[in-house]
Amino acid sequence: MRRDLSRQAVVAAVALGCSGGSPIGKTSVVAPDTGTSDLPGAPADTADTEDTSEDPDPYGFVEDGEWLPGGETTNTRLLGSNAFLRPAQNLTAEHQLNFYGGNGFFNQGWVEAPATTEARDGLGPLFNARTCSGCHFKDGKAAPPEEGDGPFVGLLIRLSVDSEDGPIPDPVYGEQLQDQANPDIPVEALPTVTWMETSGTFVDGTPYTLVEPSFRIVSPSHGALSDDLMTSPRIAPHMIGLGLLEAIRSSQIKAQADPDDLDGDGISGRVQWHDTDAGRRIGRFGWKADAPDIDVQVANAFAGDMGLTSALVPMDDCTESQTDCMGAPDGGTPEVNETVFHRVAFYSRVIAVPVRRAADDPTVLQGKSLFHQLGCAGCHTPSYTTGDGAIPELSGQLIWPYTDLLLHDMGEGLADGRPVGEASGREWKTPPLWGLGLMHDVSGHTRYLHDGRARSLEEAVLWHAGEALDSRDAYLALGATERAAVIAFLEDL
Repeated sequence: MRRDLSRQAVVAAVALGCSGGSPIGKTSVVAPDTGTSDLPGAPADTADTEDTSEDPDPYGFVEDGEWLPGGETTNTRLLGSNAFLRPAQNLTAEHQLNFYGGNGFFNQGWVEAPATTEARDGLGPLFNARTCSGCHFKDGKAAPPEEGDGPFVGLLIRLSVDSEDGPIPDPVYGEQLQDQANPDIPVEALPTVTWMETSGTFVDGTPYTLVEPSFRIVSPSHGALSDDLMTSPRIAPHMIGLGLLEAIRSSQIKAQADPDDLDGDGISGRVQWHDTDAGRRIGRFGWKADAPDIDVQVANAFAGDMGLTSALVPMDDCTESQTDCMGAPDGGTPEVNETVFHRVAFYSRVIAVPVRRAADDPTVLQGKSLFHQLGCAGCHTPSYTTGDGAIPELSGQLIWPYTDLLLHDMGEGLADGRPVGEASGREWKTPPLWGLGLMHDVSGHTRYLHDGRARSLEEAVLWHAGEALDSRDAYLALGATERAAVIAFLEDL
C-alpha cells in the first residue's frame, strides 16, 4: 500500500503535537477533519487509497514523513519572517530553556576588553562581526555584498598559501581576512567586489543571465599580500537542522561515498576526513565540510569571526606579524566561558526545520519526480533516519535534508582554487536544501551558493557543472513548464 500523507494529516498532527498528544511526524497520527488549518490552501480530505495501477513514476506522491522534514523536531507553529527562529518542537521544558538562553547569547553583542559594564568583552582585536546573528540574522543566510568596498557583514574570505606540506594559513594575515578591528588596531585589509554578467540560452530558446563576483583584497596593513595567496569568499549559511545533520550516522555518509566512481554514474562523492584526538572523523559543517561537529564549528566561528577564544580554540586569528593585535588586552581565558559556549552550541543544534507547505501540490510533485529524473538526488540524498543525537530529541528522526554531506567536484565555474583538507579547489560539500523556499521571507533575498552569486534557485541549478554537468544539461533541455515545476519543488523544501 502506498500512503499519500495529505496536508490535512499534517494539520491534525500539529494539533496533537501542540496539545501534548501523540508525537507528530508519524503517519499513524490522523485526527478527524476540523475544517480549519494553519497551513495555507489546505485541501479537502484525502483518504489513503491503495494504488493497484502500474505507476512508472516512483516519486509522484507524498512519501511518509515528507511533510515534516525534521521529523518530530519540525517547526509547524511559525512560518514567515520568523520561520527559522523556532526550537525543535519536541524539546523538553528544560531544553527549551537552554534554547532560549542560547538564543540570548547568540544575539548578544560583544565589546572590546576591558569592559566597564557587565557586557561580554574580549571582542577582536580583529573581527568580522560583533554578534553571531550579525552574520546569521534571524538564523537565515547572509546576503552577498553589493559592488564596492568592504567591510562586508556576512561575508568571510578564507586565506591560505602553499607550503611543502600543503596549504597553510597566510603567515601574516592568518586563515581569514578580518575587515573590522577595535580602536587603535589596524584593519588587516578591505575586500572589494565587482559583478560580471554572462548570458546563455535554454534548449527551447529562452534566454537567461548569470552573475559572477570578482573579489580583490586592497589596502593591506601589514605589507604586500603573498603572490601565491589563495582566497575563498564564503556567505554565512542558514542555521536550521544542524543537530539533525550531526546525528546522521557516519556509516550512512560513508556508504554513499564513491571516490573512484566505481558505479560509473559520473558522481564520485568523497568524505572530508578530520584527524582528531578521538580519531578520524567525518566533516559535516562549513562549505567544504571544514568541521566534524557543531562544537568545532562554533569554536571556529567565535575565534575567526569575532576574535573570541574558547576552550576548543584558545587563540584567535592574530599572527606574530600583527604585534598590535597580539599585544591588545583580552577578555579573560577563555573569553567565551563554558556556560556561554555550550548554550550557543546547544542553540545551534536545535533550531527547527520548518514544515513543508505544499508537498501534495501536483506541480510540486511533478517537480519532485523531475528532480529525481535529472539525477539531482545522486548528491542531494533526500532522507535519513538519524542515529544518536547530542540530545535524545534528535535521535531516531526521519529527516529530509537533501544532502549526502560529501565533497563533489562542481566544475571550474564554481571553483575557488583553494584546497581545504581533502577538498580540492573545485570541490564543495553538498549543502542541504531544506528551508530554501523560505529564504526570502526570513532573509529578504534569494541569493544562493557559497558566495551568493545565484540570484534565484534556477541560477543555482545553472551554475552546476563537474559531477553535476549531466543534470544541469538535462535541466537546460526541459521546457518552461517542467523547469517551473522543479523550482516549485525546491521552493517547498
